[in-house]
Amino acid sequence: MKIQPRYQGGRQIPQLNEKEGVPYFVFPSLEETHEVIHGFSSRWGGVSCGDFSSMNFSAGRGDDPEAVLENFTRMAAALGVDRDRMVVSWQTHTANVRLVTEEDEGKGVVRPRDYQDVDGLITNVPGITLVTLYADCVPIYLVDPVRRAIGLCHSGWRGTVQGIGEVTVRKMTEAFGSQPEDLIGCIGPSICADCFEVGPEVAEEFFRAFPAGSHQQLCPFHGQTGKYHVDLWLANRLVLRRAGLKEEQIYTTGLCTKCNPEIFFSHRAMGAKRGNLGAFLCLKE
Repeated sequence: MKIQPRYQGGRQIPQLNEKEGVPYFVFPSLEETHEVIHGFSSRWGGVSCGDFSSMNFSAGRGDDPEAVLENFTRMAAALGVDRDRMVVSWQTHTANVRLVTEEDEGKGVVRPRDYQDVDGLITNVPGITLVTLYADCVPIYLVDPVRRAIGLCHSGWRGTVQGIGEVTVRKMTEAFGSQPEDLIGCIGPSICADCFEVGPEVAEEFFRAFPAGSHQQLCPFHGQTGKYHVDLWLANRLVLRRAGLKEEQIYTTGLCTKCNPEIFFSHRAMGAKRGNLGAFLCLKE
């Protein structure tokens, strides 16, 4: 497994747990709050076959829906949460964030979703598990241990440029009275800067969205490849700092999905023929 020691202080190697035959990663910083149940899946521990082998959480890529449902069942058992109270995003690389209530329980797992274009979820209802899906994009976990509220959002390069992490913090403030300085933010396994090559049109989006002083570190040009390399981990740290989180309360795993295709699904490594990983976050009852 390739660990990217990219940051001082804020890098936190996640712990690998395995329960009920399902391996998943957890953040020590979130575990230490004793307020949430959370995890980030690996490829393994499920029942999907072929390109989806084996813990795939997306029914929209051609996998057997019954296999996907069984994967949710297994992950729920491993985490110790109620599968039928999980709520799944509908991701289209927006900065839209949905306030999740009891009325949403089961949507995307055992009930159809009546929403679209939702890349972020927030709630203060204990027992509801927020779920977002990944294959290189950045999962951002947000926990407010003071007002007991949580947020989870999917931040690809478009979501990062739009500042979905900051939008999620603002929505938590509006809905729950969360204060940014109380929040703990964790940036989960996702593609590293070495692997995330982009063209000038994408680089320009980052140059417009972030201060000039950060550009060289955030999006350097590599002459050998003729490509820019975007550091989504740094970009999302900057987004969370802009939202008001304390530097010492933002953590990054350093785990690259593309560097570890035996552990994670990766769009850059596998293309469209692959499954989706899941991020899970639940406020304890």
